[in-house]
Amino acid sequence: MNYYQEITLLADAEISLSFIWQNVFQQVHIALVENKVAPNQSAIAVGFPDYQQTGFPLGSKLRLFAKERTTLEKLAIGQWLARLEDYAHIKSIKPVPSEVTYVSFMRKHIKSPERIERDMQQKAELWAAKTGKRLEDCLAELAKTKPNAQSKLPYIYLHSQKTKQCSPDKNSKFPLFIEMHGVGAEQLGLFDCYGLNAKINSKECLGTVPQF
Repeated sequence: MNYYQEITLLADAEISLSFIWQNVFQQVHIALVENKVAPNQSAIAVGFPDYQQTGFPLGSKLRLFAKERTTLEKLAIGQWLARLEDYAHIKSIKPVPSEVTYVSFMRKHIKSPERIERDMQQKAELWAAKTGKRLEDCLAELAKTKPNAQSKLPYIYLHSQKTKQCSPDKNSKFPLFIEMHGVGAEQLGLFDCYGLNAKINSKECLGTVPQF
């Protein structure tokens, strides 16, 4: 990644930083989908320079990275964030500094409490039907190994565009948990349309971005 564009999120007394993150990142995601280079594949990656430092877990800055300046110019992120101009300051496109480290930001799938309860109920019903045990006994036994929904990873609440289109009456909101991994050197893996490391990458070839 040779070029980047930085977005600073500007919270105030009435609008929280988490709410601004939701709206800014939702628009960034939509922009990357509209400019994808293959199914769920983006030529643009995202970075969080203040990841888990003091204050808000994701900080107040978001960076967009690309190999070519023209890729960021074509994205024209300012147009996508036009209605948020009071809360998102967009800087000009710049070359990445020569002295940087490399990290990989990836999505971490963590089940919500509602999803865990639903899965537990389904497993108990199948177990009860197979063994003839009472449903209550199966639920009690499964509860001993019940997954923990708690996570200390930073996350952004987003709306699933697919769920909204297919089932408008359903709640499409979900937490996008983001995990950072330090990497010794640049790796040339792929990125998904969240701008994160694509899950098809191997551990030996992650999608990395400069961290500075």
